[in-house]
Amino acid sequence: MKIGLFTDGIQAPFSEALDWIVEHGIEAVEIGTGNFSPAQHCNLDELLESEEARKRFLDAIESRGLMLSALNCNGNLLDPHPERGPSSQEVYHKTVQLAHKLGLDTMVTMSGCPGDPSGSPYPSWPIHPQQPEFAETDRWQWDEVVTPFWEKAGPFAADHGVKVAIELHPGQIAFNPRTMFRLREIAGPSVGVNLDPSHFFYQGIDPLVVIPAFGEGFVFHVHAKDTRLNPQEMALNGGLDIRPMEVIGERAWDYRTLGYGHGEVWWRDFVSALRLVGYDGALSIEHEDPIMSAAEGIIKSVQFLDPIILRTLAD
Repeated sequence: MKIGLFTDGIQAPFSEALDWIVEHGIEAVEIGTGNFSPAQHCNLDELLESEEARKRFLDAIESRGLMLSALNCNGNLLDPHPERGPSSQEVYHKTVQLAHKLGLDTMVTMSGCPGDPSGSPYPSWPIHPQQPEFAETDRWQWDEVVTPFWEKAGPFAADHGVKVAIELHPGQIAFNPRTMFRLREIAGPSVGVNLDPSHFFYQGIDPLVVIPAFGEGFVFHVHAKDTRLNPQEMALNGGLDIRPMEVIGERAWDYRTLGYGHGEVWWRDFVSALRLVGYDGALSIEHEDPIMSAAEGIIKSVQFLDPIILRTLAD
């Protein structure tokens, strides 16, 4: 396994960012192509159009001894908004094509969240069965939006030799193993998971149970990101918390730097579980800690993760 980094957390030009990454012992990079994360280290259209631009891009990475682990176009691919939705899907298709042209076999994205039968331009995420309208919306979303898109988008990636790693995330149609298995039935085996444990903890899902449930060949990519649960708030109000991420300490949970939510033993078990299902790719650090700078959080995460990878390798 290699320690990687999703580079959207570094606010620096591409070459400077890569130099900083090498300096701090990171071995792989994941590059954003657009949608939720700005494509600050990747000009998607230029790279698609120019073989010379692609050569410069890869040379910048490989000449520093780094590996490109994935392209990332996380976004709402099923957004019902008449501008946002088509734009997100365009970035998805272009990212597949760019991965193919770069000789890269993995990209990361999200499953998408449609609207509802009313035609509203706002995404709808029904997660409770009590009101019949919720169940009706859920059925409509899967039948009328999810299936028509992904039964084409999955094979499109397969035709280009690209694996699509879906980041399971609340607010998206695939947010847990059950919904991910359903999505894969529609999209085909070219669609697997980008396993980010930080999104499971506050849902009450145990990543160490999830990994063997997915089994071999299902985990295409991994994000290394931690979550700290606030026991008092979890007990009082539960994990469905829509307060702003900035009010850290008040919320039921917060994204934190590795080791600030779960300790070494847990992360050692996590790495071991991944090895047991045959995953040997990058652990791509994603910095979203609201009270720690990107530089500090990434450096601390590398220092935390490095001995864990070495120890599990030795075991």
